[in-house]
Amino acid sequence: MLSWALTFFILAVIAGLFGFTGIAGASAGIAQILFFIFLVLLVVSFIAKAVRGKPPV
Repeated sequence: MLSWALTFFILAVIAGLFGFTGIAGASAGIAQILFFIFLVLLVVSFIAKAVRGKPPV
């Protein structure tokens, strides 16, 4: 999912350079949403791993 966020971010930067403000804004918005979803899933994953824990070997 992080790769999708980076893809939309790069698309937004390129579109912004060429003056396509509508496409740049939409791409930046999608990239921002995907990035925050990725962060939430990362935190949930860390919490789940901490709660489960690993038994000592």
